[in-house]
Amino acid sequence: MSQNLEEKFKLYCNSKNLEINQNQIEVIKNLQNYHKKNFKSFFINFFSREISKKSFYLFGDVGVGKTMILDFFFNFIDKKKQRLHFNEFMINFHDYVHKRKNKNEENVINLFVKDLKSKVNLIYFDEFQVTNIVDAMILGKLFEQIFRENIKIILTSNTKISELYKDGLQRDQFKPFIKIMKERSIEHELIIKDDYRKTKENLDQRYFSPLTKESNFRINKFFRIITKDKKISIKNLNIKGRIFEIKNFYEGILRFDFSELCDQNLGAEDYLEIVKISKFIVIEKIPQFNEVNSNQQQRFITLIDIIYDKNIPIAVTSNTSLNQFTSSKSLDKPFKRTISRLYELTSKKKN
Repeated sequence: MSQNLEEKFKLYCNSKNLEINQNQIEVIKNLQNYHKKNFKSFFINFFSREISKKSFYLFGDVGVGKTMILDFFFNFIDKKKQRLHFNEFMINFHDYVHKRKNKNEENVINLFVKDLKSKVNLIYFDEFQVTNIVDAMILGKLFEQIFRENIKIILTSNTKISELYKDGLQRDQFKPFIKIMKERSIEHELIIKDDYRKTKENLDQRYFSPLTKESNFRINKFFRIITKDKKISIKNLNIKGRIFEIKNFYEGILRFDFSELCDQNLGAEDYLEIVKISKFIVIEKIPQFNEVNSNQQQRFITLIDIIYDKNIPIAVTSNTSLNQFTSSKSLDKPFKRTISRLYELTSKKKN
């Protein structure tokens, strides 16, 4: 990295029109140090008596920019590397083990890691979490061998290392993994404390499109701001004997995928009950519309009409900009009204 990593990061943020936060800069400085010790300074590491930190573990709340930062770092590493979901990695490992059932566990781990070493110098796990007891039991030995082979790992997670697999079955057998990760990782918590006064103008435009990492970062950041100090719960609405479950209810702030609201056989009666308990609604992943999903489109039109009538502000994500939506032929006229209302609802000031 001939250019300072911090300078590159600032240029990257400016090019993507992203805010630069001092806490993120601190992460970048730590990554600069991690890069120097792991990818440049062979002699320093060779003669050092310290346990080498082969892993960079970045954790924090949803939407603070963990993935954005490590994506940036990963893209600037000029080494053999691989980015994949942890579940995918473990599936690959278990498939490898299954094909070699006649070998003992330790030999299979060694073979797997040596094969991995021939392909990569760096692995990136985004959204690292451990929920599977089979994985939990094997991770200590697996990662110990990975670090022994000098393979570097960078990870994002919502959980600090010491709380991974918390309350999991047979967690005592998972503790060797926690120990080795604590020894071998630079662990950094990314905390973003948003100043409402600095972000207020961003709250007036709440249509997030297209669906990219940057727009995902913005909607999560926005949602974190509006739900600050609010408790999440599951809300069950009893609508004439039918139960409608709201999985993300934050004291009047609701978050849905489009499919939850419009793929089901819901109607105006249901939407009216939802709106009654709503102060703000987030609707994500609105699709393009055509003859195939005209039923879902009709429900969406009904939903937006009711939201508009009740004067509820909303935020929306979609891969399609508002002026590029298509419609089924029979709903073309009412859908133009929906688009017009979406413009207003996603710019209406939040009460």
